[in-house]
Amino acid sequence: MAENTASNDSTGKGKNFEKMKTLIWVAVVAVIFGFLWKQGQLKRFATYWQQTMEELRKCTWPTRDELTGSTVVVIISILLLGVFTFVVDQILFRLFI
Repeated sequence: MAENTASNDSTGKGKNFEKMKTLIWVAVVAVIFGFLWKQGQLKRFATYWQQTMEELRKCTWPTRDELTGSTVVVIISILLLGVFTFVVDQILFRLFI
C-alpha cells in the first residue's frame, strides 16, 4: 500500500514539473514577443512577409515540362562532371604512383 502512495506522489511531482516547465516556456516566449513588439520588430517582420508574398505573386513559375527538362540537364551535367573527375583522378593516380 505504501508503494502505491509513493509512486502516485512521484508521478504527481513529475506532472507538476512538466506543467511548470511548460509555463516557464510560455512566459519566456511571451516576454520575447512583448520585447519584439515594443521595439517594432514584429511590424517590420509583418511588412517583410507581406512584401515577400507580393514579390512571389509576380514570379513566373516554370511549367512541369520546363522543370523536367531543367532537372534532366542538371542530372546529366552532374554525371558528366563526376565521370570527368573520376577519369582525371585515375590518370593522375597512375602517373604519380
